[in-house]
Amino acid sequence: MPEELAALDAELRRAQRRAEHRIDPGPSALVVSVAMLVLIGSLMLPWTGAVRGWEVLAGLAALGLLPPLFAGTSLVFGLVCSALALAVRWFGLAWLAAVGCGFSVVTGVWAIWSRQVAVPGGGTGAGFGLVLAVLAVLVLAATWVRIATRR
Repeated sequence: MPEELAALDAELRRAQRRAEHRIDPGPSALVVSVAMLVLIGSLMLPWTGAVRGWEVLAGLAALGLLPPLFAGTSLVFGLVCSALALAVRWFGLAWLAAVGCGFSVVTGVWAIWSRQVAVPGGGTGAGFGLVLAVLAVLVLAATWVRIATRR
């Protein structure tokens, strides 16, 4: 009997370790999914002037460093990392999504600022798509922090 109990104890310890590294987003998964869809939709909208978000992401428009940096970080953390964290439900990926989306919010605000500074020199200001993308990443960051700290 002690050998059987030892095997059961070992199995329970393995299950506990697996459960410790997992998250359960619950209803917040819907918020993350909607914010990801909004972020995808914002790539189709103008980010500055007639330049759309996907053009900034592809590097087809010369807008300086900050808008492409935001486009890249929002894609990596807001879409890819968030999708992976929802799919595999790993605690580490949830934190990576939270921190990465937080970083993307900062780069997004800087991207808006860089477009506003360019207006007096004849440049175009921040468009609706860029502002919407920053808001979507802000929602993602706040939701991932809430999911990750819920454990």
